[in-house]
Amino acid sequence: MSRIENNQFTVQFWGVRGSIPSPGPHTVRYGGNTPCISMQAGDKRLIFDAGTGLHVLGQSLLCQMPLEAHIFFTHSHWDHMQGFPFFTPGFVKGNDFHIYGAIAPDGSTIEQRLNDQMLHPNFPVPLQIMQANLNFYDIRSGQPIHIDDVTVETAPLNHPGEAVGYRVNWRGGAAAYITDTEHFPDRLDDNVLWLARNADILIYDSTYTDEEYHCSKTPKIGWGHSTWQEAVKVAQAANVKTLVIYHHDPAHNDDFLDRVGKQAAAKFPGAIMAREGMVLQIPTSVTLSESFPVSKFST
Repeated sequence: MSRIENNQFTVQFWGVRGSIPSPGPHTVRYGGNTPCISMQAGDKRLIFDAGTGLHVLGQSLLCQMPLEAHIFFTHSHWDHMQGFPFFTPGFVKGNDFHIYGAIAPDGSTIEQRLNDQMLHPNFPVPLQIMQANLNFYDIRSGQPIHIDDVTVETAPLNHPGEAVGYRVNWRGGAAAYITDTEHFPDRLDDNVLWLARNADILIYDSTYTDEEYHCSKTPKIGWGHSTWQEAVKVAQAANVKTLVIYHHDPAHNDDFLDRVGKQAAAKFPGAIMAREGMVLQIPTSVTLSESFPVSKFST
């Protein structure tokens, strides 16, 4: 990824698949790497999740060192952290990474979980071998994070073991990253609506279709993921401009995702499918006007 001008706000997709990497001839167009996106807000680089897509992002950054970036974890299920031990810039002295994550239900910090992932016999190289400067921050859902003039808002999501949703605000533009969340059967999730309010881009967990989710033989209820139909409902209710269907099921091949994309766009003209390598531009201005309350979230 080339350096981006200081007045630009962009989102780039490095891994868009959920659960397990799914390489092969049937996932070429959309990609098989697990979750990782980056945002560039002026001179601030933000990275969300560290699935196998993080390795691809890391390789693209080698020509831009020394680096500083802020890495945010939604949670630490394997598909969202398995790329971290293969993030090459993390092993290079002089690079500076700020790493954010909520404390898990068992009390472990994001630093502890990343450390445990890289201990023998799981991995041959411990976290301490990484020569970059790693700064760890424990966050609480509902509390904003300020990085100069970039504000990152957070809210809890409905996922087994808990997860955090994020919204990045910069110069009047907004992008919401809401993955690994399950919708409620009787209402829209207030936390999701708050994060998505008037967003230029909403990236939403659409792992299943409604038919798969409610299938009588193999229902997905309680698995912690949502559907593209629910994504459309959220985008409409929250006045979103562009909806990005994300966290593709590993069983969904390119042709299946093509069909989902057409169906979603017919319901919501601003809907698009997440693809590896895709870059989206967010318009910016001096001020941000919002019709939703800026402090509303529920635990």
